[in-house]
Parts: sequence; structure tokens; C-alpha cells
Amino acid sequence: MALKCVAIDDEPLALELIKTYVSRFPDLQLVQVFEDALSGAEYLKQTPVDLLFVDVNMPDITGVELVRSLVNSPMIIFTTAYRNYAFESYELQAIDYLLKPIDFQRFTAAVEKAVDYHKYKNATQENTSDESIYVYSEYKMIKILLRDIEYIESMGDYLKIYLTNIDKPVLTLMTMKKVLEKLPEDQFARVHRSFIAALGKIKSIHNRKVHLNHAELPIGDAYSGFINQQKGI
Repeated sequence: MALKCVAIDDEPLALELIKTYVSRFPDLQLVQVFEDALSGAEYLKQTPVDLLFVDVNMPDITGVELVRSLVNSPMIIFTTAYRNYAFESYELQAIDYLLKPIDFQRFTAAVEKAVDYHKYKNATQENTSDESIYVYSEYKMIKILLRDIEYIESMGDYLKIYLTNIDKPVLTLMTMKKVLEKLPEDQFARVHRSFIAALGKIKSIHNRKVHLNHAELPIGDAYSGFINQQKGI
């Protein structure tokens, strides 16, 4: 089934180019276009779509503000004539960031990322050991199996995800709150303002520390109740 797409841009020529490009992909269906950002935002709040092409600089609200206002955001591909919004697009977990005038080859690469991510996201999981999350790291979406996560560390605006099967942690721009929304509560717990532990990887709890295979994590005062919850370990 084709991905339902919406394009929002205050430049008619830019919208026409996106229409032309999208028509070349059988995996995409452009259901609406808007030159008015506010009308586009209202439509998205009422109608779920899979992919949004949105200009960053628009008169009423910016594309970044529009995306932040959405409760259930679709996949995002930002389009803009300016380079200085790359950080915001990365922060919002955008699939890609296209500079105008948009080259078709570059557009194709962005669409392929979106199609691949959509397939991954909606793939049927055969069992709980194959459950996964997706994070944006090193300019691409990375699939991480939950069973491979040992712990997660907060580094300001970034997270380090430590895995049992690789030495180097995965670095991603995401908050602790956001990653906790992705993780099942019965498999992961926040033990400190800077750490999340995989419950299945805990070997012991002693002296207000969580002992894992490859690390010892402190238990913060605000999370002392975690000790009582894990008495069975």
C-alpha cells in the first residue's frame, strides 16, 4: 500500500516540483498540498498520513513549529533554502532534510529512507525477542533490538545506548522521556536521572548500585523505590 503524503510549502513552484517528483514513485500517494501552513497543520491534526514534506520557512508558522505542534507526527522530510535548520530537523527525528532547489536524485534518497523506515516500523514481530526501536544516528535510522540493550545513558541532549553485541554505544539526539515512551515498562526502568537499565540484564542490586554485565549504575535518590520493586532479583 502506498504511503499517504502531504506537502506544505508557501511557494507554488516548490509544491509543483514535489508533485512531479512524488508522481514518479508508486510507493507514494500525495493526498493533499497546502500553500497555507495553518491550513496544513489543521488538516494533519484531523487526518493521519504517513509522510509529510514541509517547508521550514513559511509566513504564519515555521515547518519546525508545525511539526512540534502535532500530537501524532508522521514521518517528516523538511525542505528549505537554508542550511541553518539542520539541527532542528535532527532533533525532531526527521527522515531527511532537503535543500532547495531539490535535486531528484537527492529526493529519491530521502523517499527510500522513508519507505524503508515505514517497512521496518510496521513489520510484524514474530516474538518478543525480536522487538525493536528505531533511532536516528549518524544520519540514518538504525534498528536496535530490545534484547541487545544493556543500559542507556543521558548526555545532555543526547543519549548513549549501550548494547551487549557491540563495544561502541549508539549516539542519538533524544531525551530520556522520549526513549522511555518507546521502551516497554516491564523490560526497562529508569534508575537515575542519567540512566535507564534493562531489567533482564541486571545481575544484582547492592549498595545503591545496579550491577550489570559490563557496568555499575548508581541509583538516584528520586528512584530509590526501584530497589523495593526489584526485590526478586
